[in-house]
Amino acid sequence: MEGDRQHPAPAAPPTEHLQLLLRRSREAKSCAYCPYSRFPVGAALLTASGEIFSGCNVENACYSLGVCAERTAIQKAISEGHTSFRAMAIASDMGDTFVVPCGACRQVMREFGTDWDVYLTKADGSYIVKRLEELLPLSFGPEDLKKV
Repeated sequence: MEGDRQHPAPAAPPTEHLQLLLRRSREAKSCAYCPYSRFPVGAALLTASGEIFSGCNVENACYSLGVCAERTAIQKAISEGHTSFRAMAIASDMGDTFVVPCGACRQVMREFGTDWDVYLTKADGSYIVKRLEELLPLSFGPEDLKKV
């Protein structure tokens, strides 16, 4: 894919933070509660202050009440007072495809800016990195409400 920075597994992460972020997303995936889709997802969010918050998807028999891993991680960070993010890693068991956040998660992520990295992984540990603004181009955010 043109413009992707792709790193084959087991490429050495460029920073200690990245290695930890990727590992924490895989660990979070193992906690997923997904009896209906059988599609476990884990996410790990790196705050501007260097803390990492992880989350997994949590499904519900009333399907619309489930929550994605990305939003779980963001909500945990927000509940602890963090609103500035540097990166997120997302892990799943998808074999040949990089996992990507759903549209709702992209919009929730966008609430906190567009200038941060999202590491999309495959089950083999390989990843590509995208800026959030690449995943949600021409987005609507908090600053747009001030234009009214």
